Amino acid sequence: MRLAVTAMGQGSAVVLLHGLLGAGQNFGAVQKQLAADGFRVLALDLRNHGASPHAPGMDYAAMAADVAETLQAEGAWPAAVIGHSMGGKVAMALALARPEGVARLMVADIAPVTYPTPLFTAYVAAMRAMELRPGLTRREADAALAPAVPAAPLRAFLLQNLDFAQTPPAWRIGLEEIAAGMPQIGGWPDLPGRYEGRVLVLAGDKSDYIRPEHAPLFRRLFPAASHASIPAGHWLHAENPQAFLAAARDFLAG
Repeated sequence: MRLAVTAMGQGSAVVLLHGLLGAGQNFGAVQKQLAADGFRVLALDLRNHGASPHAPGMDYAAMAADVAETLQAEGAWPAAVIGHSMGGKVAMALALARPEGVARLMVADIAPVTYPTPLFTAYVAAMRAMELRPGLTRREADAALAPAVPAAPLRAFLLQNLDFAQTPPAWRIGLEEIAAGMPQIGGWPDLPGRYEGRVLVLAGDKSDYIRPEHAPLFRRLFPAASHASIPAGHWLHAENPQAFLAAARDFLAG
């Protein structure tokens, strides 16, 4: 599948892969700064997200194949790949399956393991349950999500996916496909091989997504991996964009 791409800048290719229920635009500020640093920065919308096509299947092999096809079509092969959360799993799957296309790899606050997904499953259920009627306002949509999504910033993040310009408003993302794919999204496939290139695993120091017990698996799959953290929770590029950007710059320059 060819994915939707927003590209900025000129130079060596850097690819940004977003997390679940996000889109490439979530990296807007980081993308602009890295483009100004002299990189060609491509922010992709993964399948069933943003402006990319909708299709059944959210397994990481398929999503990595989408990214490979898109980058080759864009002339951005090989590229440095930076992925957050679900996008970090896609990035790891791509590096293992197609190492020749990944110049280096930065994984943001995710490990190659299975995670429970009850919160995200509840968020998707609340989004699917919303009555998309003509005249629905953003305030009403926000109120409809509030019981399942108490945090206002997270509701605002989710509502970026709702197109109020349509009548009635419509979700841009493939909610049905995402709902069906939640076990695959939370999981991690048993992929063969190792990626020998440079890897940075960047954690948010207030997040528990990356744990000490994950270190042996990182070493087995990514023997050259180094680890760092920044003051942030799971959405580290949104919570602490300057520290995230500094880590990305060091990673790309080293």
